[in-house]
Amino acid sequence: MRHYEITLIVHPDQSAQVGTMMDKYKEIITADGGKIHKEEDWGRKHLAYPIKKIYKAHYLMMNIECDQEMLDKLNYNFRFNDAILRNLIISKNKAITTPSIMMVNKDKDKEKEKEKGKS
Repeated sequence: MRHYEITLIVHPDQSAQVGTMMDKYKEIITADGGKIHKEEDWGRKHLAYPIKKIYKAHYLMMNIECDQEMLDKLNYNFRFNDAILRNLIISKNKAITTPSIMMVNKDKDKEKEKEKGKS
């Protein structure tokens, strides 16, 4: 089995269903023996350019280990889910379990806001 990093850009109107959507994809991965090493919810972010006249979107990221058949099944589900605006699947050499730069920056921003609130 190979390691992959999957990034999804979800329509902002579907942000409430992100948990259900992730559960569905996790079930697809783990049903046939795949593993999820890391999953992150980056939240809503501004897009660099509009996609279908949408300027903000919800970002999700997963690091998984699966075979080609399961990856094809996931890609098929991404393609026919109207809530997913874009998806990116990158092959990795090994499992990445450390927090991504996006999550580290998000934690730093939260700490700064807490400090401002105390002042």
